[in-house]
Amino acid sequence: MHTRTAAIIGGGIAGPIAAVALRRAGIDATVYEAYPDRADGVGAVLSIAPNGIDALHAIGFDAAHLGEPADTMVIASDDGRPLAVLPTLNGLPPSRVVWRSDLYRALHDVAIANGVRIVYDKRLVAIEETPDAIVARFADEDWVAADILIGADGIHSTVRSLIDPCAPAPRYVGHLGFGGLATGSEFHGAPGTMYFANGKRAFIGYWTQADGSTMWFANVPHPQPMTNAQARQTPNDEWLRRLRELFADDRPGRDLLAHTEASTLILAGAGEIMPSVPTWSRGRAVLVGDAAHAPSSSSGQGASMAAESAVELARCLRDLPSHRDAFAAYEALRRPRVEKVAAYGARNNNGKVAGPVAKAITKVILPIAMKTIFTPEKMFRWMHGHHIEWDAVVAPSRRAGGPLPRRPRPRAATL
Repeated sequence: MHTRTAAIIGGGIAGPIAAVALRRAGIDATVYEAYPDRADGVGAVLSIAPNGIDALHAIGFDAAHLGEPADTMVIASDDGRPLAVLPTLNGLPPSRVVWRSDLYRALHDVAIANGVRIVYDKRLVAIEETPDAIVARFADEDWVAADILIGADGIHSTVRSLIDPCAPAPRYVGHLGFGGLATGSEFHGAPGTMYFANGKRAFIGYWTQADGSTMWFANVPHPQPMTNAQARQTPNDEWLRRLRELFADDRPGRDLLAHTEASTLILAGAGEIMPSVPTWSRGRAVLVGDAAHAPSSSSGQGASMAAESAVELARCLRDLPSHRDAFAAYEALRRPRVEKVAAYGARNNNGKVAGPVAKAITKVILPIAMKTIFTPEKMFRWMHGHHIEWDAVVAPSRRAGGPLPRRPRPRAATL
């Protein structure tokens, strides 16, 4: 029996995309968000890669108006010297650098415009499967029933733990994240160019905006993870002082931080990734986005992978006769790709916490390698050139998941 209704848990990035894609596939989707209100103004910056732009285009969302284009990436040394220049591949749009809050707001707006209902202050605590539905139970003792339930609730997913109590937890990658805005600095990067530099003691990425200010983000090695709440216990002035010390011997890091006000400092928290998640679905419940696969931020693919998976899940549910067939096909389509992207991000992340000898070797080897074996086409076409053909029919897969425990279905929903 084809899926008619979906309850989506999580209203961040993957949730609204999945909801719009499902609506396009003829499935009525409602998003349930744990927070009491919209998260406007929350979060740092992220990039939407060409493959993410393609996935959003498949649901009629044009990302070209968001943020600013980044048509060139430059890998730089700690003194600002370019080691490798990576232009956007032929035939692909440039990546978009965007505030997460701007993307969040735009996705919520387009979801609402497409008839998606978003319900706030609904923190999931349990799920139960019945013969013909799945029931989501919330902390306020409310509940809702739907044909399927989609866990789009991020890297610390509740749905993932309910599907599989033995599922792995996020893994700390050894650094804390920060961001900020430099104004009045004499340093200016080339227009439309993102720079990535492994400094002597920490990593910094940066790009100059159209108004002349420069956005930057830094990954700072730290032996223990730290929650955002713990990080906020240290005043921004103190964090900025420590960052200036870390980048004192680097350029342009020291210049950018010298022209950054503490009020603009963003605490992004501990860098985390998801190890390979063995179980993406069980019965009528399935994972999407960071709940299933959260690559290191070093991949530049978190939002784009979430968008791809949300769209592909909708296509599978549209074309296959049962949710079990759809979930099997979805995982078969997505798992090899997301795990390849995760491996790519892990390699990049290792470079951020590399020692001085490894960084010195990279300075010598990388410019040579980029002229021979590591051309932009070889490095990125497989990732950035990925295309989703919305109208193509999805073929079934042989895999199928087992059901959740069946319990009596409540008589009526209260939502």
